[in-house]
Amino acid sequence: MPKHALLSASSSKQWLNCPPSARLCANIRDRASPYAQQGTDAHELCEYKVLSALGHAGHDPTENLEFYDAEMENCTEEYTNFVMEQYEEAKTLCADSLVLVEQRLDFSNWVPDGFGTGDCLIVADEVLHIIDFKYGLGVLVDAEHNPQMMCYALGAIDIYDGIYDIKTVKMTIFQPRRDNVSTCTMTKANLLIWADTVLAPTAKLAYKGGGEFKAGDHCTFCKIKATCRKRAEYNLELAKYDFAMPATLKDSEIAAILPKVDDLVNWVNDIKEYALGQALSGTHYDGYKVVKVKSNRRYVDADAVASAVVNAGYDPYEKKLLGTTAMTSLLGKTKFNELLGGLIEKPQGKPTLVPESDKRQALNTAIDDFIDN
Repeated sequence: MPKHALLSASSSKQWLNCPPSARLCANIRDRASPYAQQGTDAHELCEYKVLSALGHAGHDPTENLEFYDAEMENCTEEYTNFVMEQYEEAKTLCADSLVLVEQRLDFSNWVPDGFGTGDCLIVADEVLHIIDFKYGLGVLVDAEHNPQMMCYALGAIDIYDGIYDIKTVKMTIFQPRRDNVSTCTMTKANLLIWADTVLAPTAKLAYKGGGEFKAGDHCTFCKIKATCRKRAEYNLELAKYDFAMPATLKDSEIAAILPKVDDLVNWVNDIKEYALGQALSGTHYDGYKVVKVKSNRRYVDADAVASAVVNAGYDPYEKKLLGTTAMTSLLGKTKFNELLGGLIEKPQGKPTLVPESDKRQALNTAIDDFIDN
């Protein structure tokens, strides 16, 4: 079996929406990034902490983690506490509840060669709980009908449904750096209906390289997103407005543009990043050249600089109050709240326009205030 599944759970949102993209992406090598390594480090620490909390001795990996810091320590601690709370809750319903960490899950009954690794499974009579740790900051992940989580749940059901009487599936995304704990609950019966009527037929199509290309928010992690013609067509539809100033557009036209704005910005940035990489490799684009951007001066040895300034009779350091995050790390949450709870405020955030599907409460607008008065 291949090391990486062609139709992986983590990329399922992409290939379920755009089946032929799976085969095209399979021919492109994964690009390493510091963000991916940061996530790998955080997952490794989560695994160690949860297993330790369950009483399984292991080697603390922190000294070997490239991106380990106070934030990662706190986030993985929060995750561990959450898992243990959920485990204790499961034990009240089923004495022989089972916790599995970094569990390989096979859902090939519905997806050809389909497999993945679940961060944490809590298996019990009545309820199967899938918990997925997300360390990323860039994309807010929602558990609601999340196909990655649903694939993991299918893999877990395939193993444990004969041992435990599972009736309900609970799926949680734990994303601490975005203060996001999102949970979706569905019946096992509904999950299996989705697997048979949506997942399996689409996976069969994607495995063969069939189906139609489709652009949308599922393009975010696609390896061909910069050169995909369908995505270009999708974003260039805005050209029909000739990029006129908003004041010349009708409200209905602006409403038609808004859902595509973020995708358009992302697409343009992807094109620029891809073109730069190609240009650095020798590709010439008419009218463009590669230059160096202006850079800022920096110290080559901070300790040597500090020593030289101190020896000259000056103080090279500024004294600055720690921010709330750093102060929480210094004091711990309990002590922080005890000492500083009355000295903390959270100002109102800057207004932003979002789709109706956003879960945040709408602000009163000028029209609302006028009507109220």
